[in-house]
Amino acid sequence: NHRMSLFLSTFENKVDVKGRVSLPAQFRNVLQEEGQSYVVLYESSINKCIEGCSLARIEELSKKIDDLDPFSDEQDAFSAIILGGSAQLQFDKDGRILLPKNLMEFANITSSATFIGKGQIFEIWQPDLFKDYLVEARIKIKNNRDIFRNAK
Repeated sequence: NHRMSLFLSTFENKVDVKGRVSLPAQFRNVLQEEGQSYVVLYESSINKCIEGCSLARIEELSKKIDDLDPFSDEQDAFSAIILGGSAQLQFDKDGRILLPKNLMEFANITSSATFIGKGQIFEIWQPDLFKDYLVEARIKIKNNRDIFRNAK
């Protein structure tokens, strides 16, 4: 199993009236190393944003979902939101993708989008919501620094 490249850093890109946006080059490189010219996007189950990843990652998630109790509400919910709600989007030669309307509405994205790398996944945020999220995230880190320091 080869080592997966990680989605890193933060980028802000314009979104045109049709919902097209440039996928950051760094993110495209990660996907292309996985041999892909497309990305999978779905609603984040944690934040008011869109999550994106490679198909390999979705396959991993799918296996995890399969491992949940098949009759549980959790299994049903994860399948519906992540697998049922995901869009597989090709990027064009300029690295642009067309954001699905339902995902744009979910994340309140209109004229620009902030992309944030989170390792195996990345998120696409409405820029002001992302700024608010960062403020809260910094507070969480300050308050929980010891957890991180003591992690094995």
